[in-house]
Amino acid sequence: MLRGSKSPVRVSPVYSPELTFSLRRRKKNDRSIFTFIRRTDRPMRKGEQTRAAILDAALDIASREGLEGLTIGVLADRIQMSKSGVFAHFGSREDLQIQVLKEYERRFVEAVLLPSLPEKRGLPRLEAIFMRWLEKVGMEIHSGCIYVSGASEYDDRPGPIRDELVRMLSAWEKELLRATRQAVDAGDLPDGLAAEQLVFEMFGLTLAAHQSGRLMHRTDAVVMAKKGFDRLVGRATTDTRCSVV
Repeated sequence: MLRGSKSPVRVSPVYSPELTFSLRRRKKNDRSIFTFIRRTDRPMRKGEQTRAAILDAALDIASREGLEGLTIGVLADRIQMSKSGVFAHFGSREDLQIQVLKEYERRFVEAVLLPSLPEKRGLPRLEAIFMRWLEKVGMEIHSGCIYVSGASEYDDRPGPIRDELVRMLSAWEKELLRATRQAVDAGDLPDGLAAEQLVFEMFGLTLAAHQSGRLMHRTDAVVMAKKGFDRLVGRATTDTRCSVV
């Protein structure tokens, strides 16, 4: 947010290194679930640097040990800070866990969605988004994925953390639906395509790649998922028996 500004400065959703995004609620007629804003070059203050370092370490712990493995004590030991020092930046363990989820989402969007936006609207953009998603899955086969581990930990545990996970995944699903429908509008995918079904199967491919690579140690998991996407899109262009849900 620019200094002195009370709301994010809206810019065209075209990627540049100067763009980031805000997760503030947007008006119903806005096209994207994410609000893109310009970064400033103002150096972070000492407190901001400390908070960023804490979040970075917390994200690494949560990725490898799960959100339940992230405790104030473990984090304090990792960054060699007192527990009270960590509490000064995050009022509770739950607040820390939620902020870790938000930071993961920020990095996910910057790695997957933003670099794909310059691609031509339609199938080229949808393919770019999915391939970058798979690239991230490939990296997280070794480090762990908070989307996957978080869903496993909190799928049956009501509360703020589960609510945040649901919000994050719902927002990502909406972006994929948006890109899929743009591909239909561009004529790259046929009218009558069930966009929800296509996105559902895209999620399935990434989950299969993660499980196959991380649990079964298959080195070709990401390659197989890429082939699966090609078959999925190829089938979609010839099979329109399912109407739009």
